[in-house]
Amino acid sequence: MSIDTIKLPERMDSTTAAAAEQMLRAAMRPGARIIVDGSAVGYMSAAGVRALAGVLHGAEEISARVVFCRFTGPAVDCLEVSGFAQLLEVAESLEEASDRLNSTGGAGSNRLHQRRTAG
Repeated sequence: MSIDTIKLPERMDSTTAAAAEQMLRAAMRPGARIIVDGSAVGYMSAAGVRALAGVLHGAEEISARVVFCRFTGPAVDCLEVSGFAQLLEVAESLEEASDRLNSTGGAGSNRLHQRRTAG
């Protein structure tokens, strides 16, 4: 089965999030493998986070796999602050995302940023 790569818009806000979510949901089908490329996202609001959460929930319902990659700057901060980054399977590059989707294992729990531990 092929891998679909979908690049998000520069803004994931109340104006654009619904269209981005529709675009992602259109690629979903049972067993689908989807890379969500966040490299263009310069701004993400709570509406953008909700859209990604909806996509992730929809993917789980139909056994599709979604790997998010290349989020930077304020978009990463928004995902971290919202706690949503804990739920995402995240890759640094398109190649790593593709490798994860081609692996036979389940979703990993790689976070956007490594957390430092005290002590």
